[in-house]
Amino acid sequence: MPERFDFYDSTYGHFTEHVFDIIRKETFGVDIGQDNWLTVDEYERFLSWLGPAPEHHVLDVACGSGGPALYLAKTAGCRMTGMDANEKGVAAATQMAVRANQTGRVRFTVGNASSRLPFDDNTFHALLCIDSMNHFPDRLAVFREWHRVLCAGHRAIFTDPVVITGPVTNDELAIRSSIGLFLFVPPGVNERLIEEAGFLLVRQEDVSNNAALVSGRWHESRQRHKNELLEIEGENRFEGLQRFFASVHQLTTERRLSRIVYLAEKRAG
Repeated sequence: MPERFDFYDSTYGHFTEHVFDIIRKETFGVDIGQDNWLTVDEYERFLSWLGPAPEHHVLDVACGSGGPALYLAKTAGCRMTGMDANEKGVAAATQMAVRANQTGRVRFTVGNASSRLPFDDNTFHALLCIDSMNHFPDRLAVFREWHRVLCAGHRAIFTDPVVITGPVTNDELAIRSSIGLFLFVPPGVNERLIEEAGFLLVRQEDVSNNAALVSGRWHESRQRHKNELLEIEGENRFEGLQRFFASVHQLTTERRLSRIVYLAEKRAG
């Protein structure tokens, strides 16, 4: 069994270090402070399905360091609430909001997405959860909470980056999940649970290409900056994360683990 590595806590703790800034630019092209498989062009396409407006209040579940939430608030003019279980991620996000002078419109809070959300019913006009659904073991309970806090007639969008769509060994699954708790599901499970939670599934699409592209670039950029990263991460963690990124790239490129985006709507009335 490969050693498990703390990707998020360490990443958020060193988020503003110069080498990580360089790696994000080399990985994503346009750096908005993301730490998943999301690029700006893909994000804008997802947002066009949600249609956020200035009068809307949007929830970003598992917001990480907050970059995409701040980008959305700035481009759409809406209010944003970001929630993440990682305290260092929320601290980094809050610092970014202060630097961007967005604290009046954007707030970040620590919270567990697998528990009851700390929001009233029918609070939000849109909800996003990008590349984090695989970390929530009770997926139906999560969907039901989303349904509760969304206003009727409004939409949630999420990506699941580890849908099992081919043969995968136990060793490959262990490396792919070496950065935390993972839940792997085959096609059909997300679709069934979305409907069971009361949503209408509006759209789903294979977006594995973005994960394959980003993971490959991330691995290559980290390798170019190995010496600087070794000083921060140490050799064991550096090599463990390199194996992780290489695994993501291979499994996603070969479509044995696929990244799927889902758009769900809370029925009106």
